[in-house]
Amino acid sequence: MNFRRLSIATALLIGSICPLRAEEGLVAYKSLSPELALDLARAALDSCRTRGYQVAVAVVDRFGVTQVMLRDRFAGPHTPSTATGKAWTAATFKTSTTELNAISQPGMMQAGIRDLPGTVIIGGGLIVDAGGSLVGAVGVSGAPGGDADETCARAGIDAIRDKLEF
Repeated sequence: MNFRRLSIATALLIGSICPLRAEEGLVAYKSLSPELALDLARAALDSCRTRGYQVAVAVVDRFGVTQVMLRDRFAGPHTPSTATGKAWTAATFKTSTTELNAISQPGMMQAGIRDLPGTVIIGGGLIVDAGGSLVGAVGVSGAPGGDADETCARAGIDAIRDKLEF
């Protein structure tokens, strides 16, 4: 009889502890919805169009996985992969590609990041954050220079900013 009571008490104790341990093993995070990622990409593309630029725009999730890719009809064939690379680079390094360009010039300590597979260290890649959390990144390619690409990327983020605040 005592063994049965001990077994029941042990089972109750384990049952009450296990949910806590399961919660400790899980991580919750925010991410862009496909609809919001598409809105961002469209706004960035429209911003470049109004400036007369034919570009490609990529939006990636917080892990660098592509959610949206838009390429304007006359954007160069290299622009989709470049835009995706810029967005991936911004997301994985958690900073803009313009900043990465500045800190990774030849002879600088971080110069080696330019040689990592998949990195595109040209202006035009920006992180997307909401409430202090990285939720994705956007990359634009095809405007005349990284600063123009970045202007369009920033316009895309600005267009959805009110939907990012939580």
